[in-house]
Amino acid sequence: MSAARAIGLLLGVAADVALGDPRRWHPVAGFGQLAKRVEKAVYRDNRAPGVLYTALLTGGAVSLGLVVERARNPLLRTAGTALATWVVLGGRSLAAEGTLIGRHLDSGEVEAARDRLPNLCGRDPQALDAKALARATVESVAENTSDAVVAPLVWGAVAGVPGLLGYRAVNTMDAMVGHRSPRYQRFGWASARLDDLANLVPARLAAALTVVGAPVVGGNRRGAWIAWQRDASAHPSPNAGRVEAAFAGALEVRLGGRTVYPYGVEDRPVLGDGRMPDAGHVTRAVELSRVVGGLTAAVAAVVALLVRRR
Repeated sequence: MSAARAIGLLLGVAADVALGDPRRWHPVAGFGQLAKRVEKAVYRDNRAPGVLYTALLTGGAVSLGLVVERARNPLLRTAGTALATWVVLGGRSLAAEGTLIGRHLDSGEVEAARDRLPNLCGRDPQALDAKALARATVESVAENTSDAVVAPLVWGAVAGVPGLLGYRAVNTMDAMVGHRSPRYQRFGWASARLDDLANLVPARLAAALTVVGAPVVGGNRRGAWIAWQRDASAHPSPNAGRVEAAFAGALEVRLGGRTVYPYGVEDRPVLGDGRMPDAGHVTRAVELSRVVGGLTAAVAAVVALLVRRR
């Protein structure tokens, strides 16, 4: 069983690298549509309905994963793990979006870069100039490296298909209702807190692997470590700040500052030292994300073998 899980994870990673997200009928998009229907049915401006919403959708995803995980045929378990891993990972799509924005910025196509930014994050791009767009892209690539690559593989390694599907459900709900808009301040509390909990270990692993992998892209390993340890705790997120600070130190840039969302403005703490990032730093951030993803795949396969043997 340990080998089936490890092989399935690696096959799923390979599928994501080769194929990217499914072009049609993406299961995560289908889950998002289901989540909207459940929200419409149970929404109240209160925490209790939000807890019910989170429990129903997370429980459903985990239960579906258990059906696959309990298959007696090792080939079915391997195939199920590979398919679930491919579906929940977003490494290739993340790299593609980051690369496109980097190219637009390098060519001076600021408006085109603004049009692409919503594919990476929920910020309002209209008031951002080229440097602010580069900063937003590097920060989003860093955070999504943890959320869309490292965390799914960690949960897949320790909990198999239920971990993969359960984590993706939690992270998707957080993106939908976990932000601080007036509508979701109370209703989205449970989804946001559960997402914070699910990412505690993966975010720190992502930061550590950023330190390890920094030299591969010509980055500063010592700078990544210092920025992570010195700056991350000031970030409002208990997780995103770890990875963003490590990326800032590795790339020797300064992240953070005024951040505009549709629901309001946040003044983020400064992460790292040096100048504001530019198009070249966006390209290097994408490469660093790929390196961290590859290292995570190796770690996840080893962990899967050890966990199942125990």
